[in-house]
Amino acid sequence: MRYISTRGQAPALSFEEVVLTGMANDGGLYVPETVPQLSRETLAEMAGLSYAEIAFRVMKPFVNGEIDDETFRGIVHDAYATFSHDAVVPLNQLDANHFLLELFHGPTLAFKDVALQLLGRLLDHFLAKRGERAVIMGATSGDTGSAAIEGCRHCDNLDIFILHPHNRVSEVQRRQMTSVLADNVFNIAIEGNFDDAQAMVKASFADQGFLNGTRLVAVNSINWARIMAQIVYYVASAVALGAPHRQVSFCVPSANFGNVFAGYMAYRMGLPVKQFIIATNANDILHRTLTANDFSKQELKATLAPSMDIVVSSNFERLLFEAYERDGDAVRGLLERFQSEPTALAEAPLARLRKLFASHSVDDTTILEVIREAHHRTKEVLDPHTATGYRAAERARADAETPMITLATAHPAKFAEAVVKAGFPGVPLPPHMDDLLEREERYTVLPAELAEVQKFVVENRR
Repeated sequence: MRYISTRGQAPALSFEEVVLTGMANDGGLYVPETVPQLSRETLAEMAGLSYAEIAFRVMKPFVNGEIDDETFRGIVHDAYATFSHDAVVPLNQLDANHFLLELFHGPTLAFKDVALQLLGRLLDHFLAKRGERAVIMGATSGDTGSAAIEGCRHCDNLDIFILHPHNRVSEVQRRQMTSVLADNVFNIAIEGNFDDAQAMVKASFADQGFLNGTRLVAVNSINWARIMAQIVYYVASAVALGAPHRQVSFCVPSANFGNVFAGYMAYRMGLPVKQFIIATNANDILHRTLTANDFSKQELKATLAPSMDIVVSSNFERLLFEAYERDGDAVRGLLERFQSEPTALAEAPLARLRKLFASHSVDDTTILEVIREAHHRTKEVLDPHTATGYRAAERARADAETPMITLATAHPAKFAEAVVKAGFPGVPLPPHMDDLLEREERYTVLPAELAEVQKFVVENRR
């Protein structure tokens, strides 16, 4: 198995190399050169298996023997032993044919734990094998940072620097990051928005000279291993509802698009998916692109679903690469135009996307309505991001006969402000976090200036 760049000008890499590299040196993102297939028989054999065993079987072809089976199975089992529910990602039935896939039973109560508990262990394994140390830089709009820190805080060979937009994440999200006082953990609050933080991380990966030879590693969803790990819960949930003997559909709250792309990869591997619904908040570039072919930047809007407050959807590039039939030159040209002018997709690629993907956008008023409505109908309290998916699933599903799985991306306690605005007294944190708001914090506020951020990283790495 080799991995190639979406922009077509970077060398193909092995699995180990792609995990340690993150972004390609031509500015693109890595995808598998060929997509491994899961036969109907292989999928059927997964029924009733543990989540960790399904994960091992789904991900093994991507690892391609670069970690021996016994070691890799151990890494996978260790990663998912950190989850509080034996099913890891349990399905919760909402009505006759609508199910909630609860992805928030990991250490930080968000779906990103599913990938980052694995990625930290993979990175430490490969670095130990090479006798190297590395620096992680990541940008977060809320959930990625705490999940990355929890995945890497015990790693011997990593120092982790997480950038978040100052005063633009929820208090619970911030404290989950800043109250981890490990020697290898550094939190940077950027005086700007998520896209400012993301741009500085991308610039640092494009020119790593400031680290004087130390490897820089990405743990956000540009890293292929993140996508690989997320493929698993699409397969596990679909099999639990009868795949491969019947199709399922998925509705995914979406911003940076990594979560949806993982589902698309499951489909490409052979999972019988009828439809993907992309749910967005008011920052709706994905919805505008699909419905109106308006692939252009708009000013960021602060919403009640802050983890989806993103202008540039980085992982959408991976799907564009597939829609443009893996034409790296076409993708590179499209994204270069996108940086400076209103842009549209060519008709043929757009038509390919519309065959499988639908979308719906939800504003803040509707988010609050949905939280109240969903509780009245199901007794479930949804976080604001999951609420966008709940409404989108109702509005955009192709039919009522195909089981619909809406991804619940975070525990509602992480976004108590929105829950309270919806008229509820709040949602208690789980017992292992009930003292979170009293814990000591440690973070540094820096201007949105690349030189200042890089200087901080150089001075504080171990």
